[in-house]
Amino acid sequence: MGRRGPPPQPTRLKMLKGNPGKRSPKTREPRPPKQVPTCPRWLNPEAKGCWRHNVPLLKLMGILARADRDALTAYCQTYSRWKAAEQFLEKHGEVYPIRDENGNVRCMQQFPQVAISRNLLQVLQRYQQEFGMTPSARTRLHVSADVEVDPKEDEFFGWSRELWK
Repeated sequence: MGRRGPPPQPTRLKMLKGNPGKRSPKTREPRPPKQVPTCPRWLNPEAKGCWRHNVPLLKLMGILARADRDALTAYCQTYSRWKAAEQFLEKHGEVYPIRDENGNVRCMQQFPQVAISRNLLQVLQRYQQEFGMTPSARTRLHVSADVEVDPKEDEFFGWSRELWK
């Protein structure tokens, strides 16, 4: 069974929104270092091009961490495969004829690349949501480096200053 409801928000994001919720904040959430991950050498040229295009954008958005390497690698590799399927369809069309023994067209069959492209596009869209690469996904991201916190508020809510860094 899948997970129910929306995914949980990081505590820092809740605090920036001014909505810490009813439960006490999670002070032990992992915070990976904000470093640019290295591109895997084994990626194909198209996937490496996707990497070179997206890493600077994600870095400028302030959401890229070294821990994101595998997810970004999977995104770039998926993009490469999706593009190859789309190029095949552009060249050959979406269907091909199925002929009987006399050479007459019995019916038209869809190329497997149609379903491959559609499935890969769904995977790409999920990755794009995770990385904030769509307009609607960016409305959910709130990246702020410097947040002013009232020390009295810190004491009252029991929040650690460490959460704001």
